[in-house]
Amino acid sequence: MDPDSVKSTLSNLAFGNVIAAAARDLQKEMVAKDKAQAAPASHDEVDLDELLDGPELEKLHAERIAALKKEAEKREVLKRKGHGEYREITEGDFLGEVTSSEKVICHFYHREFYRCKIMDKHLKALSSVYVGTKFVKLDAENAPFFVSKLAIKTLPCFILFKKGIAVDRLIGFQDLGSKDDFSTRALEKIFSR
Repeated sequence: MDPDSVKSTLSNLAFGNVIAAAARDLQKEMVAKDKAQAAPASHDEVDLDELLDGPELEKLHAERIAALKKEAEKREVLKRKGHGEYREITEGDFLGEVTSSEKVICHFYHREFYRCKIMDKHLKALSSVYVGTKFVKLDAENAPFFVSKLAIKTLPCFILFKKGIAVDRLIGFQDLGSKDDFSTRALEKIFSR
């Protein structure tokens, strides 16, 4: 075989590869160009004033306002039931308070215990945040019947009631690191369990 003919054949093959690569690149460019031209056509310019005055937006706006009004009415009903505040109740009020709301946290405390005062501070802060839960406190010294029925032996103790049934309790500061300087956020995490 002639070296010049081999060289010519290799050159033709290389040229063919170059042409094939160029054809692929041209095809990619054309596809990209077609996509670019199609995009503005499918996304016609939108008049913002038209969007702001559209019936769909008015419908969404009306639905949102109705939902906010409903939520405000619900909050008012809860506030009338004693939600959104942290208040003291008596032993005679206990059953009515615990059974009148879906979720109630009752703090059993003693007036002279320093740790009960710490718990009061945190529960008062949380009561305004969690309006869906009623926060009350009951002086354990003045409520011997419920203290014995609920087997409360250590103070502070708070019990979570759902629909009038005791479902969980926190006794002392054991779950809070056994320290007096725990954060309100730490107590909040316990509630979220």
